[in-house]
Amino acid sequence: MKPEPLRVLIVDDSRIFRSVIEEALATRDDVKVVGSVWSGEKALEFARKSLPDFVTLDINMPGLGGIATLKALRDLAHLQRHLLGVVLISSYTQRGAAVTIEGLQEGAFDFITKPEGANQDANAESLRQQLFEKIDAFRSRRQVESVGRSPSTRSTSAVRRLSRFRAVVIGSSTGGPEALSRLLPVLAPVCPVPMFLVQHLPSDFTQYFASSLSRRCGTRVVESREGAIAEPGVLYVAHGGKHLVINASEGQVVLGTSDSPPENGCRPAADVLFRSAAVAYAGQVLAVVLTGMGCDGAKGAAVLKRAGAYVIAQDEATSVVWGMPGSVVAAGAANEILPIDDIGPALLTHLGVGG
Repeated sequence: MKPEPLRVLIVDDSRIFRSVIEEALATRDDVKVVGSVWSGEKALEFARKSLPDFVTLDINMPGLGGIATLKALRDLAHLQRHLLGVVLISSYTQRGAAVTIEGLQEGAFDFITKPEGANQDANAESLRQQLFEKIDAFRSRRQVESVGRSPSTRSTSAVRRLSRFRAVVIGSSTGGPEALSRLLPVLAPVCPVPMFLVQHLPSDFTQYFASSLSRRCGTRVVESREGAIAEPGVLYVAHGGKHLVINASEGQVVLGTSDSPPENGCRPAADVLFRSAAVAYAGQVLAVVLTGMGCDGAKGAAVLKRAGAYVIAQDEATSVVWGMPGSVVAAGAANEILPIDDIGPALLTHLGVGG
């Protein structure tokens, strides 16, 4: 039986941009545009009458802003126990980056950047590709919800009370900012070792992401930079557009960056970080792969595990998209599969900090 079309609401104060999105969606028979409105107030008015499945939401609107609209839509969906995907429409500006990061941490499914090139046809094609990628990912999540999630599993190995681990490495993508906002406040303030994070974001966004995480965690979170010495208790966020690599040098671990080609379509890529960590720390690493599209992190996690690292994958039930952690599990590289709220305590236990 053919599934019902995905019911989409378009929210943008630009009539022209709403038309561009609507024209792109008109080419798909598995999508139905049920509304096109110009403000957050109108979006909520529409949603209270008929909650859509998917919303494209401009984050910079007069009146009720994008973040306030997102929160209200999220609350409506929660009350109705309805799976709602909200994709933010952002711009490559300082304010656009900061607000997008906040929206992702507040539960937006993902974001799309407004193309700003001179070629309008190329802009429309870029938007179409971005939009279709997010819709396909959200559809996959809905299908998983309808058939039930895979159960979480735990390792049967004994927990080490004297930790041998010297670093924590994390990879995440779609849904990662929200997952990290739950994981890191538990882990980061008391973590006794350096932490390294690859979150797939554009280059203009990672500085704001690091600052936001620092405020949420109450600890030092910095964007990675060439030549920095890894310090205990500091979280280093990979710079957007560059791979993060770490190297052992004269008894210290030194951060580096690389402009080598993208891996798994990503730069930075978790695989690159994971491979370098396996060498720099001789496998004495705790690795975490969180929610995200694609398979980034799977090959690197396998390298880490062979080197003696311990790998935790987020479970399917709490992942926005189980692509990245699912690929780690499929590769046999996960020692544990845990819900997001169990990962922080598990890491601290392995580090000898937990109870």
